[in-house]
Amino acid sequence: MIGALIIAFVVIVMIPVGFLMTMAAVSAIFGVALKTNADELNAESELVAHNY
Repeated sequence: MIGALIIAFVVIVMIPVGFLMTMAAVSAIFGVALKTNADELNAESELVAHNY
């Protein structure tokens, strides 16, 4: 019985939380990479001063 509860906990809680945490990290990496690329490509633009 305890084994079934552990498996249910892993399937219901651990896998979704792990997936969301992984996707948050991937999103942060993509965000930094894309912002860096955009800043390098548009270094001489007058709109760069308005970026956050």
